[in-house]
Amino acid sequence: MTNNDVSKVKRKGTFKSAPLPEKVISGEPLKGEALVKVAVAALEDVKAQDVLVIDVREKQSITDYMIIATGTSNRQIGAMLDKVREAVKALGVKPLGEEGKGDSDWVLLDMDDVIVHMMTSNARQFYDLERLWEGAEQSRAADGKHHSPEVGHEHFNKLNKDQE
Repeated sequence: MTNNDVSKVKRKGTFKSAPLPEKVISGEPLKGEALVKVAVAALEDVKAQDVLVIDVREKQSITDYMIIATGTSNRQIGAMLDKVREAVKALGVKPLGEEGKGDSDWVLLDMDDVIVHMMTSNARQFYDLERLWEGAEQSRAADGKHHSPEVGHEHFNKLNKDQE
């Protein structure tokens, strides 16, 4: 690992910078928590707001994690989609599909283990996905500049300890 590669790791209720593996050592694409970190880092690079990670492994079998992020405009949502797609492809992950491209208020990127929902504030309030997954483990990503941090969860605290 080098200090130049950065992902986000859960600490004190927010995601902070931490080293990321240079390449996928086993030749397998990133999955699960590692893929979440890459996606969150990409979203933060383009100033996505109110990034929320939801662990849905106990709730359904379609995916393991959902990430919900807010963009200030349709143009920013497009940039968020491009940045996440670019970041995961660079690490060998081929997204399964995209929905809502163009001038949409809600764009979805499906990476099998992780589904990223990128929405305008109005769409996020209207569809209220957080309430839909109420009871699932939720954690907000934040660097203190453009996100809303909350207290972290045991799952992400364990993840940090495993990486140290």
